[in-house]
Amino acid sequence: MAGRELTSVRSPRVKAARRLAKRAFRRRERRFLAEGPQAVREALRIPGGLAELFATAEAETRHADLIQAAEQAGVPILRVSGEVMAELAQTVTPQGLLAVCEFVDVSLDDALATTPRLVTVLAHVRDPGNAGTVLRTADAAGSDSVVFTDASVDPYNGKCVRASAGSLFHLPVVVGPRFDTLIPELKRAGLTVLAADGAGKRTLDEAIDDGTLARPTAWVFGNEAWGLPEEILQHVDDVVRVPIYGHAESLNLATAAAVCLYASARAQRQG
Repeated sequence: MAGRELTSVRSPRVKAARRLAKRAFRRRERRFLAEGPQAVREALRIPGGLAELFATAEAETRHADLIQAAEQAGVPILRVSGEVMAELAQTVTPQGLLAVCEFVDVSLDDALATTPRLVTVLAHVRDPGNAGTVLRTADAAGSDSVVFTDASVDPYNGKCVRASAGSLFHLPVVVGPRFDTLIPELKRAGLTVLAADGAGKRTLDEAIDDGTLARPTAWVFGNEAWGLPEEILQHVDDVVRVPIYGHAESLNLATAAAVCLYASARAQRQG
């Protein structure tokens, strides 16, 4: 159990953790912050995934099972005051647990070596909440991996980590490949590369009906506001749009990703 309570934000351990709110420090240390009991629980499932745990006295009592599991895993546990937790946390109402976690991303070669059937690619996705939600959706739909290209948001951004609801720890995540080198690698792995874009000539229904979605597929999702640039659309195998049957102008990124990924998941399982 944690010893003396840390009450100063000037504590070296607290200052080191606070720095991880910035991407440059995350990259240097290859560590990131994850808040709340759900994130702590999922991080503990990865051997060596949890490097340090900050907890308030109240949270230690409320989540005694997690504290015990962390202790058994040899994770240093630091008790902090509510004021210090408020400084460390990136939420308005902290839940009293904050983990310092090791990076979990893998190389593209490792992700493709498993002969994946469904891969999710985020290209030029800048909003961390959207990116985290797509990551969570990809996990739920059975995607074998998620790729964040070099032009996309950092998956270790605090808002992205929270929006993923633990899914960041569930499936292989690849960070930083350039799209011009990524596409050939996906195709060499036997994946049909489909871009989801409202300007697509083919509809998702057509891709389902002609058997396209039953094949191993990499879905590419673009920026929330302006979609995918032409230089990307030119190199994918096909551009597919989700049909709009009502009067809505479009679907947001996370919703479109859910529709496409679940369509592929169903087609592949039926096949």
